[in-house]
Amino acid sequence: MGGQEVRAIRAAREEQARMALRGLPVDNGDEADESEGDDDIEEAGELGPDDENLAAVAPVGGIPEKAKSAQTAGSSLRAPDVLKSVWATNVRGDDEGDDGADIFCVRHSPDDTLVAAGCGDGVVRLFHTDGGRLAYSLFDGDAQLPATCLRFRPAGGGGSTTRNILLAASTDGTVKHWHITSKRCLHTVTEKDNQVYAIDYTTDGGRFVTAGRDYTVRLYDEATKTCVTSLCSSFDKSTSGHSNRIFSVKFSELQPDVLFSGGWDNTLQVWDARAGYAVKSIWGPHICGDAIDAHEHTILTGSWRPEQQLQLWDMRTGGLSDTIGWGPAAQGREPCQVYAAQFSKQGAGFIAAGGSGANELKIFSVAQKAAIGVFTLPKGVYGVDFSHNGKTVAIAAGDSSVRVVSAMTSRS
Repeated sequence: MGGQEVRAIRAAREEQARMALRGLPVDNGDEADESEGDDDIEEAGELGPDDENLAAVAPVGGIPEKAKSAQTAGSSLRAPDVLKSVWATNVRGDDEGDDGADIFCVRHSPDDTLVAAGCGDGVVRLFHTDGGRLAYSLFDGDAQLPATCLRFRPAGGGGSTTRNILLAASTDGTVKHWHITSKRCLHTVTEKDNQVYAIDYTTDGGRFVTAGRDYTVRLYDEATKTCVTSLCSSFDKSTSGHSNRIFSVKFSELQPDVLFSGGWDNTLQVWDARAGYAVKSIWGPHICGDAIDAHEHTILTGSWRPEQQLQLWDMRTGGLSDTIGWGPAAQGREPCQVYAAQFSKQGAGFIAAGGSGANELKIFSVAQKAAIGVFTLPKGVYGVDFSHNGKTVAIAAGDSSVRVVSAMTSRS
């Protein structure tokens, strides 16, 4: 059910967006996201009037005029360079006659020698960054539901000396610890009646976090693999939380007890694990993929909507710092609605982001507040990841291909 549900949700929402952009009426009466099996999920709280059309294009009102002006600022600058493809590998599904396996997410290994890809058939495939050859396939024979998010465990995580550990989330509600080189699943965490869409590690690897369909953020101890904290809105609504699916979660690099999450309810929640609740709730970002990142006191969000997609927030105040204009859509293409966004890993001077509609990846200079590189694909971009050396970006694409493109431009 999980794989078909995610694909149906994505297809339905993209079709609704196309209709809305053309001025056609959008019928939200039979939402794909109101799927069977959600009846047993307790609502985190009543939705307000502005939340009733969550499955349509998200609202972007309430943005300061200073930030609005940034949306079109990029159009006055020179056009971004076309990024060069390093390699592309089509991923065929395991079923005979299968045209390919959807690619949901990508992640570079800490030494940049491998790119891991979470696929729609449940297999996690790892490719050599030198040429894109398949190196490992990780699959334990369970239900073939999509691998939705990946994280490599930082060295020494949980006090373990074992290296090459990859954390993989799935829509079957599991989070698996894989030892890559032996292709063994070392441990499985199962969240009953949930679909896990987002995971992240603390910088020291001592804890990891999960989030997904049931609106709850769960914090785990890496050494014991046990849940130590569940973060959600309080029963009496005295503290805020999510009221719809969560698609991205990220730890603060400065404060390991602080983390950020976002999803369909158009909020960015700032959680303090010590307090056990959200200390800030920011209205605005409409997160539909791995599209939250953080550097020092700045939070990056990528929203699935046709304007004001990339925004920077001050985690200390909760205020909007800037909106980075996506730039005009190419002739004959719809605006790009962002599924994935990430800072570069060395200094956060650049942003990689991509999505559907225009089906493109763009690299932005934070200092210039403009796109400096672009790569267009035949179908949508669902995941991006900078290499640690900043020279390349891996792409999870809707055409069943894993790609690596050069992040170097004449302006970088």
